[in-house]
Amino acid sequence: MARMTIKIDEELCNGCGECISPCVEGALALVDGKAKVVSEELCDGAGVCIGACPVGALSLERKDHVVEIPAFISKDEKGAEVLRCHLCQRSESEHYLLQVRKQGRADWVCTRCLPGLIHG
Repeated sequence: MARMTIKIDEELCNGCGECISPCVEGALALVDGKAKVVSEELCDGAGVCIGACPVGALSLERKDHVVEIPAFISKDEKGAEVLRCHLCQRSESEHYLLQVRKQGRADWVCTRCLPGLIHG
């Protein structure tokens, strides 16, 4: 399934780490003095980290073969791949889906199920 992810130009990156904290998904980390995408699965492609980089080393890149967790992907009636909420199986065409992370596990949750996760 194609999606947008962050690309880091290692030659431009000065290792300042300014992009790390804006990435609330935990997809970025400093490794050997440079920012790295440590988990493409967690990168939401929103690009919030791009504006934090003082040297312009970050950009968005379309990835056609990003590893996804197969349980969240199914086919619609036209044969196109769609993401589904891991709780109710609603597709992204029915409700907005958000990726949530807990204890290292990343799941897709629709906006209808999200309050239940937050409030118990």
